[in-house]
Amino acid sequence: MLLEKFKTVSGLEKIPVYWDKRYIKNLDKLSKPEYTVKVEKDVPINLRDGVTIYTDIYRPAELDQAPVLLAWSAYGKTMQAMKRGTLSGASLYFDHSLEAGDIDFFVSRGYVFAIPDPRGIGVSEGEFLGIYNPQEQDDVYDVIEWLGTDYHAGNGKVAMLGYSYFGLIQTLAAAKRPSHLKCIMPMGMSDDYYQHGHYGGVANTYMSMYWELCPANNPVSWSTKMYTEEEMKARIKDVQKDPDIAIISNFNKIFNTWPPKYHTFFLDYLLHPEDGPFWQERSSGQIFDKIEVPIYLKCGWAPNGRWSAPVFNAMTSKDLKSYKRCGVMEAYGGMELPYRFMNEEMLRWYDHWLKDVDTGIVDEPLFKMNIIGRGYRYENEWPLKRTEWRKLYLRTFGKLRWEPDPEGTLPPDSFTHRPPNITTQIETLVYRTDRFSRAMEFTGPVELHLFASIDAEDANFIVKLWQITPGDTRMPLCRFGALKASHRLDPEGCRIGRPVHDHSRRVPVTSGEILEFLIEINPIGMVFDAGTSIELEIKAMDSFEHQDKAWQGKIGHMGPIPSANTINYKIFRDRDYPSYILLPYIPETAGEQWLQPLDDDGAFSGGT
Repeated sequence: MLLEKFKTVSGLEKIPVYWDKRYIKNLDKLSKPEYTVKVEKDVPINLRDGVTIYTDIYRPAELDQAPVLLAWSAYGKTMQAMKRGTLSGASLYFDHSLEAGDIDFFVSRGYVFAIPDPRGIGVSEGEFLGIYNPQEQDDVYDVIEWLGTDYHAGNGKVAMLGYSYFGLIQTLAAAKRPSHLKCIMPMGMSDDYYQHGHYGGVANTYMSMYWELCPANNPVSWSTKMYTEEEMKARIKDVQKDPDIAIISNFNKIFNTWPPKYHTFFLDYLLHPEDGPFWQERSSGQIFDKIEVPIYLKCGWAPNGRWSAPVFNAMTSKDLKSYKRCGVMEAYGGMELPYRFMNEEMLRWYDHWLKDVDTGIVDEPLFKMNIIGRGYRYENEWPLKRTEWRKLYLRTFGKLRWEPDPEGTLPPDSFTHRPPNITTQIETLVYRTDRFSRAMEFTGPVELHLFASIDAEDANFIVKLWQITPGDTRMPLCRFGALKASHRLDPEGCRIGRPVHDHSRRVPVTSGEILEFLIEINPIGMVFDAGTSIELEIKAMDSFEHQDKAWQGKIGHMGPIPSANTINYKIFRDRDYPSYILLPYIPETAGEQWLQPLDDDGAFSGGT
């Protein structure tokens, strides 16, 4: 009965779990699925330098004009509209590039949906210069202005949407300040693109996947625009002197193709192992002050990669002055594409800014979070003011305890990294708490203070956090925090849970010297029930435990690029060197902060 009433009033098929009856307004005015979809294929758009790109545009057949939603990535436009059902990551057909959004959902509700092939992609002219490059940012600007001015079925209002690539490009485009852009809603964002691929300075083959995902018809390395041919060849030779790079045959193929046409973006990646202009031109944190349109930042509690930290950094940035809000939505359960989980929330956002419908979305507190194990609630700041910072100390016998070791001069723990060309074994140190006797919530930034020494000039630290269930199942909290030992801390720039390192240069480590390494771990939001525990894992490279063994050794699935040297690590955890995880303990939450679900008390009457 409740669902039928909801469908009648809102025109939606489901009641979103992330909606609160106190803030929902004007459901009867929310855009309804009243229109049929008309497709315009390969619409030409001329960019400022004369290059023509082609765009597929889906529009409501019964409307002369409507606001436009632009979905932009280099993944190819045609496949975004394929009809084959929603796919989970377990499907053999799963394709992570299917991230533009739900075309039919929005077009049937009175929006134009535009998906271009960027330059050098699919059927479009020009050179594909790699993802998020400065030329691409200018191109998005040109397309937004064309859609707002020259497209016959647009009403002059444009917004952007989409997940991952489609999300990351939005802040970069908004900083260009196109006059027709009215709002953005990035489902994924990176404030520091260097760390997107070099988390903590540790190189990762994650970036190599773009060669498979981007159907380039004319790939060109951006580095060829930065350097002369002589400089380019010299840089390639210099990078190959790194023993960690030189040993990998897949990289050899990339380096020894001239002119550089093979795997061009990952060549750019490998040619810039430290932070600098190449990465900063693709980092929205550098240009927050230029973003003026309203922005709804969405992420999940990220078990992989650096996905949630950038969103919180943006929300707390004094430079990002435009109206902003944050949704930390899905938790465990896996990605399903095409992405539909946020359709209803997106509709409220776009209806508010593009159709002047007061949906109540700007009345909600700024943070809406899915606390794993408890459900959705609101917060007004980050980190939470009521946080009690707790230190969870590494102890002997692989223990994690709330009290530091009372004794000093204890022998350290140790493990030895051996490179993958001599063994498939990966040594690791594991520390675990006793099982909790009561439920405890930890929501906020997390960091690891680790006293360690190595017998080399440099090394990778890879750390993972797990929840251990009462049945001993390991649930990932953060599968990947990392730090390159030679990238030194900048204490003046640090905030709790957000250590800052100088990633622009390497300072060799003195063999055997005990140093304190401060490692960022993705923020978490979870209630650990009685009977569960926390586990910390420390190692030098990834263990492939979350991947099919058949992929082992494939470059795109390697993860952190391992050291080519045998390295001994010593981990200290006593009174003299108290290594610990800093955790954000939340002692209590007022009942009114938890979302109140829609019910039969009049919430569907149109709101107040």
